[in-house]
Parts: sequence; C-alpha cells; structure tokens
Amino acid sequence: MRENFWKNAFKEVLLAAAFAAVYCLLAEALLAVFVRAYALSEAVITASNLLIKTAGAFAFALIFIRGERALFKGMAAGVLSLLLTTLLFGAIGGFHFTPMFLLDVLLCTLAGGGGAAVGRKLRKE
Repeated sequence: MRENFWKNAFKEVLLAAAFAAVYCLLAEALLAVFVRAYALSEAVITASNLLIKTAGAFAFALIFIRGERALFKGMAAGVLSLLLTTLLFGAIGGFHFTPMFLLDVLLCTLAGGGGAAVGRKLRKE
C-alpha cells in the first residue's frame, strides 16, 4: 500500500459519492417533472428511483475510483452515495424507510463495487 492510500481513498470515495448524490438529485427532479406531466404509476416511480440511484453509484465509481482495492472503495462510495441521497431526500420530503431500502443498499453497494472494478480494468491499473 502506498503511504497516502487512506487520504487518496477517502478523497476518491467522497468525490464519487458527492457527484452521485448530485446526479440523483438532478435526475429525480427531472423524473418529478415527468411524473407531474404524465401521471406515472407508483411502480414506475419506484423502479425509476432504484435505477437512478444504482446508475449513479456505478457511473461515478467508474469515473472517480482508481488504484488498489478499487472494489472496496467503490462499494463504500455506493453506500455513501445512497446515504447522502437518502438524507437529502429526507430533508426535502421526509424520511420513508421501507423494505425497499435494503434492496437500495444491496444494489448501490454492488453497483459501486462493480463500477470501480470495471473502471480499474478499463484503465488497466
């Protein structure tokens, strides 16, 4: 391990999670416009929320996570991005923890780890 490993790991995870949270906020705002315009069903909204959070965790872990132990850093970024978005959405509209939250945690963890692993493979690190 490099001597600055923990500092770099913290920075990478924080950047990936912050950008994923911002992406989720913007994508959810756009989804809200479509919900208002087309009166989408609850099932479509739930599936869209899962897809947006998972895609954000995957994409931003792919972009920001580098170097050794990318899988674990990506998993941490996925969970942290989910927690940030949950806190932000909770502050805006109130907290609603359902059993779907466990699915959110699982999907974001796997997507973050997968995105980081794919990113490392693509960069040939």
